[in-house]
Amino acid sequence: MSLAHAILGLLTVMPMTGYELKTQAFDSTIAHFWQADQAQIYRTLSVMAEQGWVESKLEIQEGRPNRKVYHITEAGQAELRRWLHTEQPLPTYREAFLVQMFFASELDAQTILEHIDRQREGHAARLAQYESFPLPGLDDPRLDQRHLFWRLTLEMGIAMERAYLEWLETCRRHILSRAGSGA
Repeated sequence: MSLAHAILGLLTVMPMTGYELKTQAFDSTIAHFWQADQAQIYRTLSVMAEQGWVESKLEIQEGRPNRKVYHITEAGQAELRRWLHTEQPLPTYREAFLVQMFFASELDAQTILEHIDRQREGHAARLAQYESFPLPGLDDPRLDQRHLFWRLTLEMGIAMERAYLEWLETCRRHILSRAGSGA
């Protein structure tokens, strides 16, 4: 997936500035599975405008800086639909902590337990953030089709964080068990 496709999808919801794409769209919706910084968004919007996938309109504001509001074009809609019909490969994971765990036999138990505890704190915080997103539950009749798919992706993020926390607890338990037995 490219960042452009995420932006196209977000612009189907409503026209937005580059700043709004980052702060109101990315950070509050898809940040749990696709990250982008402000500079990446602006660079990508520029390329997308060249390709005819988005257009912008300058909104003049008094007492505040003018706003460049982007909206998706018909060509952008067609590209999004083309991409949505494309089969996606399985993701490739690169996670430094798992490399540390793989070679953790080189560490003393206390050090690796400290690493695990920091990971637990981070994953617990992320889980709390995901669980606080104001989307109706899957069985809520107020859940329209768009929000259903948003909720389903959020459920994946929640499930992944819960599974990660469970795995960290398993690691902790086995390390403590071996440390207690002198192994």
